[in-house]
Amino acid sequence: MPEVRIAAEPRTEFGKGPAIIYGHGTDTRHVTLPAHQLMMALKTSNVLIRIDGLPGGNQLVLPKAVQRHPIRGAVEHIDLIMVRRGEKVTVDVPVQVIGEVFSGGLLDQQLVQVAVEAEATNIPGAFEVDVEGMEIGAAVYAGELTLPAGVTLVTDPEALVLHVLAAPTAEQLEAELGEVPAAEEAEEVPPAPEEAGAPAAPEGQAQEPAE
Repeated sequence: MPEVRIAAEPRTEFGKGPAIIYGHGTDTRHVTLPAHQLMMALKTSNVLIRIDGLPGGNQLVLPKAVQRHPIRGAVEHIDLIMVRRGEKVTVDVPVQVIGEVFSGGLLDQQLVQVAVEAEATNIPGAFEVDVEGMEIGAAVYAGELTLPAGVTLVTDPEALVLHVLAAPTAEQLEAELGEVPAAEEAEEVPPAPEEAGAPAAPEGQAQEPAE
């Protein structure tokens, strides 16, 4: 996996800097990273980042946890864990689906990522699953994914990644959309006082009996 180099600066005002770096028994370091470079780097899953400008030299890190703004999506804070070349790490790798299933089938993907153990510098970017022409009833399990050399599956091999179901017919969809709960049909709105045959009494006064 290619590295991304980012220069860090010491963080002196908490709330401004977006990152902490920790691991290997070292003290946690609070740093500031360029927002645009960081955002671009995080477009790659499990990106390996080389942080420059740290006391004692640069450092390889992996993103551990990312906090984003709920609306803008901007990175507000990131935890980076230190790694070394040759070191084994456990990460979640995305499952990417390519192709189209057999006509009349509906693809149901149960897992969008699987956990694997791999060298920090040799983490797969994604696992591709070709579903072209897969027929109804076909399925792919985690143990059937093709893993590169040196990568070990951590997710249960029997875990269902995806399968193909029979697509619902137009009649079935119409029937589901047309169903109205019985409780809603039975619900009635009580008549207003005016509709019941007698005018409502002003607030705070009793109503006179009808002659």
